[in-house]
Amino acid sequence: MILLEGISKTYRMGNASLCVLKDISFKVEEGDFVAIKGPSGSGKSTLLNILGCLDKPDQGNYLLSGIRIPKLSDNELARIRLQKIGFVFQTFNLLPRLTALKNIELPLLYAGVKERTSPGLSLLEKVGLKQRAYHRPAELSGGEQQRVAIARALANNPEVILADEPTGNLDSATGKEIMEILRVLNKEGVTILMVTHEETITSYANRQIYLKDGEMVKDKF
Repeated sequence: MILLEGISKTYRMGNASLCVLKDISFKVEEGDFVAIKGPSGSGKSTLLNILGCLDKPDQGNYLLSGIRIPKLSDNELARIRLQKIGFVFQTFNLLPRLTALKNIELPLLYAGVKERTSPGLSLLEKVGLKQRAYHRPAELSGGEQQRVAIARALANNPEVILADEPTGNLDSATGKEIMEILRVLNKEGVTILMVTHEETITSYANRQIYLKDGEMVKDKF
């Protein structure tokens, strides 16, 4: 499903340059649950941005379901993000004026799905939150907001979910609840790549990739 070959990324600031990824190569199969770990500054977020088609590598190749990502235009990348990738963020990224249901329906709206055929309520039921469909984010707990974010990530039936510190803003008990939801989704066949620094969270994945100073130093199955 995912193939990275020799991915490198350097940011330039005036006359200075900072290499944040160096020759990263790995493959992810359909149905994998991969945790990407490493200290601050190791390149985790940059790698996730490249995997999510939010950034492009300077060197190397990235194939997603056979599509050569670095060659795509910005509009083509936006279409890939909409159709093939679901995002779960540490800060939830819900729109405060919209209800939980309307937040979930946003990617469907962008994809041209008519409201009457929206699976939004079914997705909320899937994450155990159907009864809170018409509540706005300010009326939801952190754990409930993350459940909404997971439901939103599933809206367009993506091929892969990218999760960036999905439990980072949650207490440990709520974090475990969120990880159990992701574990169930993975058992149902959803491919998940997750950035985390928490060992207890890493244990939910069946594979761990470790980065240090922009390099992949371990790939543990």
